[in-house]
Amino acid sequence: MANLNGKTLFITGASRGIGLAIANRAALDGANVSIVAKTVVPHPKLPGTIYSAAEEINANGGKALPLPVDIRFEDQVEMAIRETVKCFGGIDIVVNNASAINLMSTEMLTMKNYDLMHAINTRGTFLCSKLAIPHLKRAKNPHVLNLSPPLNMEARWFQSHVAYTMAKFGMSMCVLGMSEEFANQKIAFNALWPKTTIATAAVANVIGGESVLRRSRSAKIMADAAHAILIRESKSFSGNFCIDEDILREEGRQDFSEYRLDSAITEEELFPDFFV
Repeated sequence: MANLNGKTLFITGASRGIGLAIANRAALDGANVSIVAKTVVPHPKLPGTIYSAAEEINANGGKALPLPVDIRFEDQVEMAIRETVKCFGGIDIVVNNASAINLMSTEMLTMKNYDLMHAINTRGTFLCSKLAIPHLKRAKNPHVLNLSPPLNMEARWFQSHVAYTMAKFGMSMCVLGMSEEFANQKIAFNALWPKTTIATAAVANVIGGESVLRRSRSAKIMADAAHAILIRESKSFSGNFCIDEDILREEGRQDFSEYRLDSAITEEELFPDFFV
């Protein structure tokens, strides 16, 4: 059975949430994980640091490399790529998970927040992919996975938060273009997005607090779906915009109750995510 044993994953935003869940799932296979994130000291409102994440990954059987990085800055990403290759000998997988969210309307959003979302989401994803590609070309089954939504150019996905949608769709456009650009090198570029809201700090602090959290799934469903994608043959599975539940159904899963944060909530009561 295919797994990620011995593979090296470069995961942005891996100190908490979905990024950490993907890292821990890979660790169960015995993978190497570079934790590429900003948090080095505990945040009053957000759990985890790159060092606490490293402890979890190591405890789960992986080998962690905590790297303090703000992906808005090219020199810091260059350092992270260099240190990853130095430590583990190469890079097999890039997971572009780091993201900023702000759901304010056009008139209310400051340009500082606009710039932040685009610098992290679109530019950061492009930058990390670009700098990792020379190493991915030497990998046996190279994958880039962006945590971004299917491209759907309908006004309803833009009208309430056009800046955020633009920034997330920018990540998806990287999948659309790079999957074809690097098809000859057999590097897979895919996107993964949740069918329902996932219980993360962003959901708690930005989207809807406890009421939405109760109707959300745990990050484990995204981790299991990501794992299912990353063990597939890169040469034959690329350019796809995947939904977590759909991927797991393809793998034969039928029961998703284990992922519900509140067991009293039915599948029908789960809160649908944006863009789905």
